[in-house]
Amino acid sequence: MFDLDPAFVATSQALGDLALSHARLQDDARYPWIVLIPRVAAARELEDLSPADLAILTDEILAAGRAVRALGVQVDKLNVGALGNVTPQLHVHVLGRRVGDAAWPGPVWGHSPALPYGPEALTSAVAAARRALGL
Repeated sequence: MFDLDPAFVATSQALGDLALSHARLQDDARYPWIVLIPRVAAARELEDLSPADLAILTDEILAAGRAVRALGVQVDKLNVGALGNVTPQLHVHVLGRRVGDAAWPGPVWGHSPALPYGPEALTSAVAAARRALGL
């Protein structure tokens, strides 16, 4: 059975379920950022997925990249990462970076506390991401 790690609930907003993954908008207004969490029980590493699920996840990563760009923030480079050092449940970050953003050119992880979206901006970002993902 798939259980979502509570850390995701605390730091992101639900977008909905894709074919394999639960998609969430990371609640940091400085970066257009979607997290994909494959709904596979006990998965911690990409190697825990079947070849078919890996193919689906790849398609979902590409879709999340399009959704990140649809959030209306300039994106110079898409970063994709499956780190899991803090939250070991398998998840993939799809993150839009731009020259001069708060962490540029270094990584965003551990750079500084998140700057949450305001209520209206969050509603708009969630709606844009859902549209782009077909949710």
